[in-house]
Amino acid sequence: MSSIFRTAMGADFDRLHPQLRRRFSVGLASGRACTGRGVMERIWHGGAFVKPFLALGATRNILVPREGRHIPFTIENVPYTDSHGRETVTFVRTFDLPGRPRRFDAQMVLGPQGDRVLDYLGTHQHLASELHFRAEPDGSLLVRSGEHRFREGVVDVRVPELIGATAEVRESYDDAGRFRIRVRVVNRYFGPLFGYEGSFTAAYQDVAACGVRPGLRPVREEGRA
Repeated sequence: MSSIFRTAMGADFDRLHPQLRRRFSVGLASGRACTGRGVMERIWHGGAFVKPFLALGATRNILVPREGRHIPFTIENVPYTDSHGRETVTFVRTFDLPGRPRRFDAQMVLGPQGDRVLDYLGTHQHLASELHFRAEPDGSLLVRSGEHRFREGVVDVRVPELIGATAEVRESYDDAGRFRIRVRVVNRYFGPLFGYEGSFTAAYQDVAACGVRPGLRPVREEGRA
């Protein structure tokens, strides 16, 4: 067995920087979790029209409704088996913004064909995105989102391009021994909506010893792939 990320990337996984390979080997097979701690140099938003959507998403820990610079943050990547029997890895980001912390929650599972990762967003997993992982020539990781779907009860619909967006994530490892990350979320018609960039260091834990802390799993787990 291998991590869901190695499975989705296939041989391309071995082209990643060794520290990225280590980080994205977290999973049930390795028995390892990863906690990153660092600073977001910048969290930014697009035009004023974006703010109501960010505020709405923030009620379910989707996106971040505040801008800021030099914001301490934590990212927790912990594997577990969800209520539908699938290996899942948390991507829970906590931003220590002035006033109170804000969270951006995601849980990742392997797609049914094994060639992509499904990213369930928020506390209730109402939004699901396809993610495509690729190693770049310099050993960094590029992640691009594909189709987005909204799911609630019997509703299962594709999010239209007019109100949807494409996410691009770039993660690398630098000579100072830090991971660097840059995220951009862009709408085809309205341009850049949201993003952040910063750096962090990572520590690894034994999942059997640390487990999944309370509050890290979503309130509702979506079973549709």
